[in-house]
Amino acid sequence: MHDDRELTEQRLARVLRERLRPAIHPHALPLTVAAWHPAGEPVPPSAALAAAYEPFAPGAAWGPPWGTSWFRMSATVPAEWAGRPVEAVVDLGFGDTVPGFSAEGLVHRPDGTPVKGIHPRNRWIPVADPASGGEEFLVYVEAAANPLIEGPVTALGDSETAGDRPLYRLRQAELAVRDATVWELVQDLEVLDGLMRELPREEPRRWELLRAIGRALDALDLKDIGGSAAAARTELAPALAAPAHHSAHRVTAVGHAHIDSAWLWPLRETVRKVARTTANTLALMDDHPEYVFAMSQAQQYAWLKEHRPQLYERVKKKVAAGQFVPVGGMWVESDVNLPGGEALARQLIHGKRFFLEEFGVECEEVWLPDSFGYSAALPQLIALAGARWFLTQKISWNQTNPFPHHTFRWEGLDGTRIFSHFPSVDTYNSELSGAEMAHAVRVFRDKGPASRSLAPFGYGDGGGGATREMLARAARLRDLEGSPRVAVEPPARFFAAAEREYPDAPVWVGELYFELHRGTYTSQAAMKQGNRRCEHLLREAELWAATAAVRTGHPYPYEQLERLWRTVLLHQFHDILPGSSIAWVHREARQTYADTAAELTALAGAARRALTGAGDRRVVFNAAPHARGGIPAGGAEVAAAPDSGGDPVTATAADGGWVLDNGLLRVTVDGRGLVSSVRHLASGREAVAPGAAANLLQSHPDLPNRWDAWDVDAFYRNTRTDLTDLEGLDLDAGPDAATVRVERRFGAASAVIQTITLAAGSAVVDFTAEVDWHESETFLKAAFPLDIRAADSAAETQFGHVRRATHTNTTWEAAKFEICAHRFLHLSEPGWGAALVNDSTYGHDVTRTVRETDGGTTTTARLSLLRAPRFPDPATDQGRHTFRYALAPGAEITDAVREGYRINLPERHLTGAGPVSPLVTSSNDQVVIEAVKLAEDRSGDVVVRLYESAGGRATTRLTTSFTPASAARTDLLERPQGPADLAELTLRPFEIVTLRLARP
Repeated sequence: MHDDRELTEQRLARVLRERLRPAIHPHALPLTVAAWHPAGEPVPPSAALAAAYEPFAPGAAWGPPWGTSWFRMSATVPAEWAGRPVEAVVDLGFGDTVPGFSAEGLVHRPDGTPVKGIHPRNRWIPVADPASGGEEFLVYVEAAANPLIEGPVTALGDSETAGDRPLYRLRQAELAVRDATVWELVQDLEVLDGLMRELPREEPRRWELLRAIGRALDALDLKDIGGSAAAARTELAPALAAPAHHSAHRVTAVGHAHIDSAWLWPLRETVRKVARTTANTLALMDDHPEYVFAMSQAQQYAWLKEHRPQLYERVKKKVAAGQFVPVGGMWVESDVNLPGGEALARQLIHGKRFFLEEFGVECEEVWLPDSFGYSAALPQLIALAGARWFLTQKISWNQTNPFPHHTFRWEGLDGTRIFSHFPSVDTYNSELSGAEMAHAVRVFRDKGPASRSLAPFGYGDGGGGATREMLARAARLRDLEGSPRVAVEPPARFFAAAEREYPDAPVWVGELYFELHRGTYTSQAAMKQGNRRCEHLLREAELWAATAAVRTGHPYPYEQLERLWRTVLLHQFHDILPGSSIAWVHREARQTYADTAAELTALAGAARRALTGAGDRRVVFNAAPHARGGIPAGGAEVAAAPDSGGDPVTATAADGGWVLDNGLLRVTVDGRGLVSSVRHLASGREAVAPGAAANLLQSHPDLPNRWDAWDVDAFYRNTRTDLTDLEGLDLDAGPDAATVRVERRFGAASAVIQTITLAAGSAVVDFTAEVDWHESETFLKAAFPLDIRAADSAAETQFGHVRRATHTNTTWEAAKFEICAHRFLHLSEPGWGAALVNDSTYGHDVTRTVRETDGGTTTTARLSLLRAPRFPDPATDQGRHTFRYALAPGAEITDAVREGYRINLPERHLTGAGPVSPLVTSSNDQVVIEAVKLAEDRSGDVVVRLYESAGGRATTRLTTSFTPASAARTDLLERPQGPADLAELTLRPFEIVTLRLARP
């Protein structure tokens, strides 16, 4: 039987490849083809339809990288084809690539109406079914010459370096008869073959299917495929008619096309990918009323609305009909490790608002199949946005520890639990094959109490969506023995049924750490710095604009702020901010971040000028949520005269270096330019471990096993170089501050200027590293070995912090060898701790060692500064970068929070009339005001978002500089949920509260 099985499988594969699939189109004639090749960026269809076309022969070359060619294709249907299905078949030169990663086309009618997309697995264009004979066929194909981006190094990832050599040849352009019976036979065989191969060897159904396939092949006349296809189908009919078992697993199949908003293509090409996929989907819906398709990312709908209004209007009708389902409720499928708290909230706010305003749809699920790990802050944000469910796929890629559930309740930082699901089909690009469905049942980890899973099907990443073949498989798998029961239906139907079935699903507490793609915390440093800077500038712009609007009537820039927020949110997409896109994407993003920062700086500056008025006094604005230097949080004060009463900073030469002292800290910089001691004078504690040195730059070779820009593999730590060679060591000292300047050269041609600064009255040591980076496949870190026995680290995440063990007792802890932290990382033992804060760094690692000299424990925290992967951008991070970070000895968590804001929100100085009192203040520093703005509905109400930051219960009194007519708690979308008592507002650990203060 084993030999029979192998022979039958081999026989089927050859017959499908050489006889059956070619026989789907038994009669064909060439189309008449003409072409127009516009230079530069894509043009609108109206321009292409009016262009002058020249004859173009099949086999001719077209398409320089990232170029566009328009093909006009025409023919007359022969009279003898009357009564038969006729379609055009076009191969732009696809090759055998996966859809979305090479040439693609969008077909238009002569009036410019989009018909459908074409790609390697979907090459047909409808003509007539059935044909009458004599029909005139004419279409225009907008063909995108997107290059296939492959590693390890390629210049094709940027239009500026890709060259102009044509990439493709038009392989096929034909009018053809479609033999529907042969096509149906192919679908029969593929479904049964895939299912058979996945069934266990001891399962009788496997052998039943094998025998049925053999009989069908015997019934097929290889010299008359069309004439014998029906007989072959008859042999398969009993096997296809056998119903699924009563207890069969149930799969909700949801049409889908996960489209990366940028990745191996630029943003402008994603706009066209969305149009192609949407046109494809709408055409499929017209032919298959049962088809349900889910699309996330409000940004992609907005692109359709702007660039393809005809398609958008058709989408709106299909949404109303229930076939086209908006999901996810986010502006884009963002990374959810790196965005700040307010930005992650705005992803949901802007996404859900768009879907509500455009379609009247309230998305109840967050849909993030492909992001690189999931913050513990997300469950609370999901609930506050009015959603109930969460879906992802990516955790199935874990490198070390398989996740123990496919359906579970996810508990976040504050205790909020969200019903969650990981599709057991193990892909968000399912083809709905029999093999995939059998796999989904076999690996499902919650068998017994649960019997349902979800399968997103359709070509994705680069787009394309579902095909008619996939829907044919769904029909065959609806009720088939040996397979789960497959139903094409919307995700909400799955989630509601799964939650009813499994109300006591197990609980997973904390972050969904992704054991892969850890390099995305660091790759493309400019993305991290641009995002961090813009997030904080948005905070400033909203705070000062809201304050100015309430105080002075200064116009609040609603449209401008919405546009700028959406720009930042777009760039948080999970291949832009993580640094895993091609060079073109990051080149444009760097400029966009710079432009956005300049616009926000101007906007905030105008509001500050309106607040302080005309005058010649030096006024200092503090946008941080904590008072500092006599300046209130969220307010401004006239700069005080220099204070001569405090301790000045002293700098004393010692052993080739200096000792800096300000009465709070004593910092020793040795002759190597390294920090050998930081003594916290109030406690007498030494922060730096004995015999070690802090602010030590270390480099590692960095060649991960697979995904260059995405991954760092644990073995990188096996080889390390301490960068201690010294080019220069200087001191700049005065009573207000002392700065040691260190110059080093290292590697192939890289250099760094480090500064170590101690300021008067400051309980932190500030550092900068100006790196001129010219390394390849190298990882750069800054190490701080601390004399602390820390059982865990507290790393800031959105609206709180997450604790991770510093030991490696189990594989789960060991897998977290690179972690994400936002503005601070805090390490402590009972009674004493220290914080490491930064202005743009996300990757960190924390290790513990026991010292042989004294038996004490050294806990080393390192900031990941730079990487140098070569794929997909061969010039990743080359050039100059400036990093700012600080060490706060003796810091508690609340100090770490405060210092994290301080380093990211510098004081702003201008000349004006006088001080500005804050619009809103919190009496308890533990309760942090994250955002102050005017309401999205433009009522003029003030919206305040705050959170408990230390991980404990807290009560605060909110003081406002105006008298609200009323105060209400709201959800993230600013919809009232009940009254709020500003005099005594109590928050549970890490709770986020949004308040709406009505203007009188």
